[in-house]
Amino acid sequence: MQRKEFIRLGTLASLGLSLHPLSILGKPFLPVYQSANAIFYTNKDAEYDVLRQGFNSRINKFPAAIALCKNTLGVQEAIRYAKKYNLTITVKSGGHSMEGFSCGTGTMQINLSLMNQINWVNDYEIKVGPACLLKDLYKELIPKNRILPGGSCATVAIGGLSLGGGYGLMSRLFGLTCDSLKAVTMVSGNGEIISSDTDPELLWACKGGGNGHYGVITEMHFKVHNRPKIMSSYRFRSFKVSTERAKSILGAWFEQSKSLPKSCFSSCLFNGDTAYILLTNVSGSSPAVQTFISNMQKTCDKFTSNTDQPLEAALKNYYGLQHPVPFKNASAGLYRSYAEIEPALEGILNIVFRTKGMILQFNTLGGAIQDPEFERQSSFPHREYTYFTELQAYWEAPNTGELLMKRFEEVQQLVSKQGIVPQYANYPDINFSNYETRYYGKNLERLRAVKMKYDPGNWLRYEQSIKPEGK
Repeated sequence: MQRKEFIRLGTLASLGLSLHPLSILGKPFLPVYQSANAIFYTNKDAEYDVLRQGFNSRINKFPAAIALCKNTLGVQEAIRYAKKYNLTITVKSGGHSMEGFSCGTGTMQINLSLMNQINWVNDYEIKVGPACLLKDLYKELIPKNRILPGGSCATVAIGGLSLGGGYGLMSRLFGLTCDSLKAVTMVSGNGEIISSDTDPELLWACKGGGNGHYGVITEMHFKVHNRPKIMSSYRFRSFKVSTERAKSILGAWFEQSKSLPKSCFSSCLFNGDTAYILLTNVSGSSPAVQTFISNMQKTCDKFTSNTDQPLEAALKNYYGLQHPVPFKNASAGLYRSYAEIEPALEGILNIVFRTKGMILQFNTLGGAIQDPEFERQSSFPHREYTYFTELQAYWEAPNTGELLMKRFEEVQQLVSKQGIVPQYANYPDINFSNYETRYYGKNLERLRAVKMKYDPGNWLRYEQSIKPEGK
């Protein structure tokens, strides 16, 4: 929905409170609610389908009500309403949850789309609404020579990204997105407005401990950094590769990427029988960068480069699709070295090579992500790992989705059989067993204590949320 339409809808709220009975999804007396702070919608409203839809059009869920909130008080009203009518709560900031966790059938969806403001505190600090999109954040920061390390997808919102950790092209230089988070305002599952200034443990939990567990974040206070002036990109491709050659390319990439400076990000991916390697650098060239480029040129078939591009223009190359599509995308393991995944690679690559629409991508972590001070201050549990793999599947024809989903699960089973347990919560897979341990590792029980403090009744929940004790 266009912003001007939301503004028009927001003005309707000034008419005050409106209640009347409505039958929906087995809730025969669920009322429609409007106030100066929030507007509630049901499936009787034209806006309902637009508001409930997430980025992954594969997933279709139908909340009993959607609360379009304009501010913190609106969120508080929505939570009280949900509890009064016995509705569990999900939260949508940008709607990019890969498994559709920002919506639930028969639930209350708290929709934060209108809470997307950016306010400067000083030259190096900003306060933002959780629904602020990355493309809008970069558009505001870059002309002022600042940056917040985030992802590359244009329409991802800062809320969900940073609460789960948040990594991207500049994370090795500046740390995860959550490492720049200084404070949050939250409406708890108990319906109370909480500032993390009064509870450092809440801030710790919000720095990589996942979202939609403890309450609804309504404002985020970030430190921003001096931005790099330029970004250089280098691409390497190899065609019609066999499984053995693919393993050789990947092994070489792992070996060379170990020595890259913090200013670099790199990925190696396989799409069908084509191998791609990407290297980005936001600093000047160095011997390590030149060695990587030289060795990858010898390993791969084709090399192209785009050097010293202005940062804003360079980032736009990675903005990706900006409309809903059907897909499956999930974490496929975090680990320290090639040796940890190598025994499973032949089986994994055989599936990827024969499955059109499937992509296997290996990404660099490490660098500033492993800063001991960042680890101490945040609940993100996977800093020891230097590589992260994601598995992706995209399709257009509905009849191909079933096969892709089946092959997807086959790959994930091979990863699990290899003994790779840690997974990145921002890239969830609904099929993960023991998901709490996979996502939150050593920090799970400490995070569960935060859940018990702020949402002991488990009002905020979805298929893979943190469970309070005994639930």
